[in-house]
Amino acid sequence: MTSNLNSLAEARRAAASPLFANLDGDIGVSFEFFPPKTEKMEAQLWDTFRTLEPLGPRFVSVTYGAGGSTRERTHATVARIAAESAVPPAAHLTCVEASREEIDAVARAYWEAGVRHIVALRGDVPGGAPYRAHAQGYANAAELVAGLKAVAPFDISVAAYPEVHPDADCPQTDLDNLKRKLDAGATRAITQFFFSPEAFLRFRDAAAAAGIDAPIVPGILPVSNVSQTRRMADMCGAAIPAWMISLFDGLDDLPSARQLVAATIAAELCRRLYAGGVRDFHFYTLNRAELSYAICHLLGLRPPAAPAAEKAA
Repeated sequence: MTSNLNSLAEARRAAASPLFANLDGDIGVSFEFFPPKTEKMEAQLWDTFRTLEPLGPRFVSVTYGAGGSTRERTHATVARIAAESAVPPAAHLTCVEASREEIDAVARAYWEAGVRHIVALRGDVPGGAPYRAHAQGYANAAELVAGLKAVAPFDISVAAYPEVHPDADCPQTDLDNLKRKLDAGATRAITQFFFSPEAFLRFRDAAAAAGIDAPIVPGILPVSNVSQTRRMADMCGAAIPAWMISLFDGLDDLPSARQLVAATIAAELCRRLYAGGVRDFHFYTLNRAELSYAICHLLGLRPPAAPAAEKAA
């Protein structure tokens, strides 16, 4: 009841004052990257990481292609973060096109490299084919979580779908699957991106009613490329509102204007989630820092002030 009253008070505050005025910065954030394919992309990734690092993310995650298509690059990126930064790295790991023995070996290599956090996903078959488990592999993400826990005491995040996974036949089936993953040993769920705060808040309430008490962290995708986002949304069942698409009309040749519109849309989404009691956010950065940094700044998150002696130097 107290939480609901606080949320109502925060909602009234948001409606009665400038949206981002006087926020406490009491949020936790994490950021997702994909492994670079070229030296130029690698330089961009590390520039992005170093820009976001001072915000003190709880962790940063690095994606992983099906069948090990990015295995070496993912491992190298995660291992470098573990070696060079105090920010905990999380490595994505999927079931697709790999045996249990292969997946367990990858997990052991991560543990030996100092990686303690895995984002465990079923994964999708390349080319959009229907999912089919490897004959000697983990059948699904719940089995993968249990298998990883048998390898080492990893902190494990799993995926959640506010608008229902495309392969689920109904919302309850999807919730049941999420509960199996958490019961198998996962610590938290990170959602697929969405663009309606109500979609997340309803999902959070439904999960609680289903007996799920693990943290569910909203995944935020700041959109600057509508066609790319549409392809991603089609794959994961996320709805893109018509009003949002219309806001990008006429901006194809105006990248700076697109950035401003993208930041405005994503920041308002986060502000409305904050008014609903959300304090943790996971940003899909697409290896760009500007939008995610700007949204965190609007929400009141700042790098810690440098000590006076350091400033004087």
